Amino acid sequence: MKKYEKVLSKILSGVHDKNVDFVALCYLLQRYGFQQRIKGDHHIFYKSGIEEILNLQPKGKLAKPYQVKQVRAMILKYKFGETDE
Repeated sequence: MKKYEKVLSKILSGVHDKNVDFVALCYLLQRYGFQQRIKGDHHIFYKSGIEEILNLQPKGKLAKPYQVKQVRAMILKYKFGETDE
């Protein structure tokens, strides 16, 4: 299983929201074609054709649980992962 697949399954399971690596989460979003802009500790992700903008900040080495939920909602809404993008 590839690294991004492990992160994706962890996010989609919904039981590991407090234990998702921030760098891995950023990598997953970039893999799905999101552009990243960094200002301070704010990592802003956007993509053409997607209304929402994700503004993520790390909490130590981990992603904040509520931001993991936002990413999960976006993955499910736009069906990322069903086809290899």
